[in-house]
Amino acid sequence: MKIAAMVGEIRIAGELRSWNLEYEKESPEPGLELIRLRFRAPAPSEPPHIRLEWSVSQLDMQFRWHTGATFQRNVPPDWGEPLESSLTHHVPVVQLGSIRGENRLTFALSEALRTVRIKAGVCEESNEIACSIELFSIPEAPLDSWETTLRIDTRPLFYAETLRQTFRWYESFPECRPAAVPAAAFEPVYSSWYSFHQRLFDRELEEECRLAASYGLKGIIVDDGWQTDDSNRGYAFCGDWEISRRRFPDMRSHVAKIHALGMKYLVWFSVPFVGMKSRNVERFRGKYLYRVDRLDTYVLDPRFPEVREFLISIYEKALREWDIDGFKLDFIDMFRFDGEDPAVKENYAGRDIKSLPEAADRLLSEAMAHLNRIKPGILVEFRQAYIGPAIRKYGSMFRAGDCPADVISNRVRTIDLRLSSGATAVHSDMLEWNAADTAETAALQFLNILFSVPQISVKLASIPERHRQMLRFWLDFWVRHRETLLHGTLRPLHPMLNYPVVIADGEEEQIVAVYNPGMTVPVDCPPGRRCLVINGSDGEELVLDFAARPVEGECFDVTGRAVGRVMPGSAGLVRVRVPRSGLLSLRF
Repeated sequence: MKIAAMVGEIRIAGELRSWNLEYEKESPEPGLELIRLRFRAPAPSEPPHIRLEWSVSQLDMQFRWHTGATFQRNVPPDWGEPLESSLTHHVPVVQLGSIRGENRLTFALSEALRTVRIKAGVCEESNEIACSIELFSIPEAPLDSWETTLRIDTRPLFYAETLRQTFRWYESFPECRPAAVPAAAFEPVYSSWYSFHQRLFDRELEEECRLAASYGLKGIIVDDGWQTDDSNRGYAFCGDWEISRRRFPDMRSHVAKIHALGMKYLVWFSVPFVGMKSRNVERFRGKYLYRVDRLDTYVLDPRFPEVREFLISIYEKALREWDIDGFKLDFIDMFRFDGEDPAVKENYAGRDIKSLPEAADRLLSEAMAHLNRIKPGILVEFRQAYIGPAIRKYGSMFRAGDCPADVISNRVRTIDLRLSSGATAVHSDMLEWNAADTAETAALQFLNILFSVPQISVKLASIPERHRQMLRFWLDFWVRHRETLLHGTLRPLHPMLNYPVVIADGEEEQIVAVYNPGMTVPVDCPPGRRCLVINGSDGEELVLDFAARPVEGECFDVTGRAVGRVMPGSAGLVRVRVPRSGLLSLRF
């Protein structure tokens, strides 16, 4: 079967078997096409394993963007591995763009639950981009109908605007309608993970929160360790979800002390894990998807109603008994198959839902409904790469994947999330740095995540005074300019170079962060607005293009101390001395 589309002929490869495929096309505007695919079968049966395939000439396409790219922005050969997405793993969106940052081709599939394999690579023989979307590559529970929509966009817009529109399109589907995001999701928080790991004790956390509150941090995420006396990492003791009384003798009283500081309290749970040393390990025997020996745990199968009921009851109990404000729900990407689906040989016995992604979706949807009834506006964090359109139904906070002390990864991950997450709050991975480093170098951890919500994870009493001054200055700056940083129009330049310049345009100001000293930075702030330029590079001189408009300004160092001025009347291409990890405030 073939479908005539604006990108040429789309071929349907594979066997439809007893399935019938119908389609209809719509072009809302030139360069944008929607192709709705409807699959029908006379009786419930396994969906067909097929591919949609087409090719386009590689004209002015120099980078490829997708939610899991990180540092792989190149356009690969067509014989490379496909990108994979599902409910808990990335999004079926691929963009090909020009070196100037214009969209050339962006295609997306509305299927955000089931596994989709998507490719866009160079065919050596023809210098064309071979594109494909593979459906039902992983066996799925029997269906009798299924629908999806392919969105194709060739409009020459700025690549980030194309992506914003693509991800807004997902919001039009009921199964991807995002949850409301409480204001508290946009507050900077402290995380216990890098600073404490599993060595958690109530009094130490209370003291750390006292210090954190003095910096303006508004919450704490208490990570792994609260539920076990063991501190050797691993997940052998997950699954009972009972407080370690040695670490937290009175959890509710402890949470109340944190609340008295004006801070929210979130608790970590590894959703699917039942550890090999937990008391519940035998209770759920026969209700696991697989076993992970390296992590000392089993993975629950949410298709069993009693599994879903158990997990939801655990979160309800924690919310009611401890009076916490939210959850960090981790490892939901482990809801997958490790080999064959164990349900098939059992004829799905005991499972009230046959589809694994549908069961995971049911679990999370029902959990959020229950928790919000108890405490409306509950905070829920999910970690990259479970950050897709369907996950936005449950989560108010998307955090960059773990990249300890890696400033470049944290910058790239948070910017990628900003481009794909709409109004959902995007958080940095937890910030940590070496106390023996300079304040200027330590500040790079913060400056590289300016356009997301900071999570701090250093022991605040252990950092030197100059680090404290730096952290106070930049946290205060971030809070004062949060509206522009988080809700302004984001323009990350040069994605193929890991976003060396990022611009946010607000109603009253423009903020420009520079991460590469060799860049000529456009400063195109409208008249009457202030422009703030952050030097996140390793140099002490920036080349700014003021477009022949006279400007004056003042420089501040890493602690906020005024250290120099830009003379009134400076215009055009200007070399400006800005201290490392410092700030330049400009008026046109």
